[in-house]
Amino acid sequence: MKLELSYEAKGFATYAKSDKSIDLNDKDKKVSAKEISNTYLFEYQMKITIESKDTFGQQADTFRLSDIGYNGKSIGELSQDEAKALVADDGFFGIAQTSQRIADFVISGSGGDVEKMKAGRSGMLQGFKDAEAMWGEKLPEISYTTMQKALEMVDAKLSELGGSVLDTSV
Repeated sequence: MKLELSYEAKGFATYAKSDKSIDLNDKDKKVSAKEISNTYLFEYQMKITIESKDTFGQQADTFRLSDIGYNGKSIGELSQDEAKALVADDGFFGIAQTSQRIADFVISGSGGDVEKMKAGRSGMLQGFKDAEAMWGEKLPEISYTTMQKALEMVDAKLSELGGSVLDTSV
């Protein structure tokens, strides 16, 4: 039995394959447990690195602005005036359109089931709290107004379906 002492991978870094190997049947050649452990540890670390790179790449490819209907310029290419227009009241990322997209997502995802819609509403609030935590402080006011409008739309649909919500605060 031969044990390869190196690992070749193409990912964040490329490591060349070694020509060094150990024949475990050769009685004159002694292999320490440390050498074997280090070899397996190195191989494991390389596999994790490759899998992490692939997974993060897939996650980044999962969401695109076109998925929510935005087909304009890339955000990084916008002029200051173009960016302001996008977040204006009637802009694509403004309060009205963004709150409508959020509410529509929850409403359509519930399929008209009151309990699913309540769960979606709860998810909206949890996501908002998570965003506040990631931001590290109070979010910009537009965020609170947008969330309040989205909640109003979901609450109205819940009421229409005969459901009710006790807590209506953001």
